[in-house]
Amino acid sequence: MIIGLYEARSEQAICETAKKYGRYCHRIAYGILRSDEDAEECVNDTFLRAWNAIPPKHPARLQTFLGKITRNLALNRWEKLSAEKRGAGQVPAILDELEQCVPAGKDTAYADDDMVIRDVLDRFLRGLPTETRRIFVRRYWYLCSIKEIAEECGVSESKAAVTLYRTRAKLKTMLEKEGITL
Repeated sequence: MIIGLYEARSEQAICETAKKYGRYCHRIAYGILRSDEDAEECVNDTFLRAWNAIPPKHPARLQTFLGKITRNLALNRWEKLSAEKRGAGQVPAILDELEQCVPAGKDTAYADDDMVIRDVLDRFLRGLPTETRRIFVRRYWYLCSIKEIAEECGVSESKAAVTLYRTRAKLKTMLEKEGITL
């Protein structure tokens, strides 16, 4: 329904998107930026990007489409803000954790390689137990702190940390078996 409004170029699309996905997008941006004001700016920019992208794009899942836009905008904004004031945030630590097992996108020579990595990651995530997958996605997609993950998933902080460590090790092993190296 909402995508139909975008395709019809109805401004109601933005209102409906804000109602249905505004909190979701804000949560993603806030998890990265830790600022309501900056998160709100990212959410507004997300809606503008969606307006400009649909059509010609026709996302299968609008929520995922918006989440990806929000996350990328928030990461870009975080980079800009951290370059201006070298603060001690959790984003670099989280990204460093993943750097040990997943090749950086900038180092990948071809788009085909990105597709292979995406396919392996999708299979890896589908194969994880539900709780492990929730912990992993909360950390590396939503960039939540260990404390937040523990609270949201009803586990201890040490269990969340150990689960992440073991899951990263399993991911690294799977990537190596698939011939994907750092």
